Amino acid sequence: MNQEITRTTTPVHQFTVLLSSTRRGARLARLLTVQQLIDWGQPFEDAGQIVAELAANAVLHGRVAGRDFRLTLTLSVTHTLRIAVTDTRGECLPYVTQRDVPDAESGRGLILVEAYADRWGVDDGPAPCKTTWAELDLGHVS
Repeated sequence: MNQEITRTTTPVHQFTVLLSSTRRGARLARLLTVQQLIDWGQPFEDAGQIVAELAANAVLHGRVAGRDFRLTLTLSVTHTLRIAVTDTRGECLPYVTQRDVPDAESGRGLILVEAYADRWGVDDGPAPCKTTWAELDLGHVS
């Protein structure tokens, strides 16, 4: 009797960490991202820039005293890297684009995110949080 065995494996790598809502926490988010992607054998330059901007926004605009922000990196089986930064200021949503406000004193970082990422956006909740995310199509690198 031949029996077919189906092997199930987790098709993704995932890394999640809580970091303090400080400049040091934002810097650590970028450093941890770079190291994690090196460990996964993936390119890290664009992702490092995206994390630097999203973490800086979480610290600057999403900070609540005593609350951390969360960084999540998810690498899918299709080699799409999803970067997600969650903070506790769900009421402070970023502008989708700052191109209509050329003299704005802030918001230029999201223009960089838009330039580096293949897709990005903001998800509400769970209350009182929001998650700003970006995705990179990395192709097959191993």
